[in-house]
Amino acid sequence: MLLDPNHLSALAAILRHGSFEAAAAELSVTPSAISQRIKALEDRVGVTLIQRGTPCSATPAGLRIAQHAADIGLLEAQLSRELSLGRDTVPTRVKIAVPADSLATWFIEALSQVDDMLFDLVIDDQDHSADWLKRGEVSAAVTVGGQPVTGCDAFELGGLRYLPTASPDFVRRWFRDGVTVKSLQNAPCLTFNQKDNLQKAWILQQTGSRVTPPSHFLPSSHGFVDAAVAGLGWGMNPESLARPALDDGRLCVITPNAPLDIALSWQVGRILSPALAPLTSAVRRAAARALKPRS
Repeated sequence: MLLDPNHLSALAAILRHGSFEAAAAELSVTPSAISQRIKALEDRVGVTLIQRGTPCSATPAGLRIAQHAADIGLLEAQLSRELSLGRDTVPTRVKIAVPADSLATWFIEALSQVDDMLFDLVIDDQDHSADWLKRGEVSAAVTVGGQPVTGCDAFELGGLRYLPTASPDFVRRWFRDGVTVKSLQNAPCLTFNQKDNLQKAWILQQTGSRVTPPSHFLPSSHGFVDAAVAGLGWGMNPESLARPALDDGRLCVITPNAPLDIALSWQVGRILSPALAPLTSAVRRAAARALKPRS
C-alpha cells in the first residue's frame, strides 16, 4: 500500500506537536489542509489514526504508521548520503526507547556524538523497552539482556551497576540488626514505577526469598538518589549517580560488596541498521566507557 508523503508528514507533525494548528504552522499550510490530509490517510488505511484532544494522540495504528514514515525518512537520508545527492537541510528523526537510568547516566553522551539526527526518546523501564521494538513503534532501543527482538540486530553493551543504598540514619533505624528477610519485609524501599523489579531482584539474589517490601513509587532517576539521601527509603541506585553521596557519607550501601549488574543491549531494526550505523557506533563507545564489561 502506497501512502502519500504529505499525509504522512501531517500525521507525524500532529503527533510531534499535539495539535492540528501547530502541525499546520510547521508545514506552512492551514489547519484545514492538515485535517483533509489526515482524513484522506484514514480513509486510505480504513482506521482512525488520531485521537482528537488536548493534546492529540495516536491510536495504535497511528503510532505504527508514524513510525513507518520515520523509518522511510531514515532510509531516504542514507540513500542520499550514499549517492552524494547533497547534504540534507532537515535532520532525520529517530525514535528510541531508552530506560530512564541509562538516560540519566550515559546515553546522552552517545546522542551528543551524532550529527544530522533529531531524537525522539521514549522513556520506559529497562525490562520493557524491548516491547516498543516488538510493536514497531521505535527504530531502536536500549534493552535488558542480549536476546534479539525478531527483525533486529542486537549489540551487547555491558552491565549498568546498581548498589543498594540508603542514608546512614535509615540504616541505623531499619537495619540495626542486619539486612535480613525480616528487616527487608518492614523497611520502606523506593520503586521507580509499577514495572520496576530491581529491589525485589536484589532481595531474591541476596536472600533467596521473594519479598514484597512497603514501597514509595518515585519515577525519577535523580529523585531516587535524593529520596534515599533524605531517608525516605532504601533503593537500587546506579553507582555513577549515587557515587557523590556515597563518597561524602550522605549515602551508604546497606550490604557491602553486593551490587546488581543489569546487562544492557542496543537493538536496532535490521533494515534500518545501516542508516543508524553512526548512532550505533556512538552508543557502543559511550557504553564501553560507562558500563561494566560482561564477564
